[in-house]
Amino acid sequence: MPITSSAKKALRQAKTRRERNIKKKDAYKGAVKTYRKLVANKQWEDAPAKLSAVYKSVDKAAKTNVITKNKARRIKSRLSKLIPKK
Repeated sequence: MPITSSAKKALRQAKTRRERNIKKKDAYKGAVKTYRKLVANKQWEDAPAKLSAVYKSVDKAAKTNVITKNKARRIKSRLSKLIPKK
């Protein structure tokens, strides 16, 4: 347990940041999961709108270093390949 006041504050900050990071991680993982369900059910009309929501949540996670920028690029690339081209 922290003893000094600065260590106590650092612990409080770490807890709030951890909660914030978990929320962002859950948000992008949930968005990816719902998008994959749409693609699996072949609901091509709804997929592009959901893909942009996935991009937004993945970019937010990458911006705040919840995930790395390369991982965000890789996720977006793989998900965009799932929609058939017209």
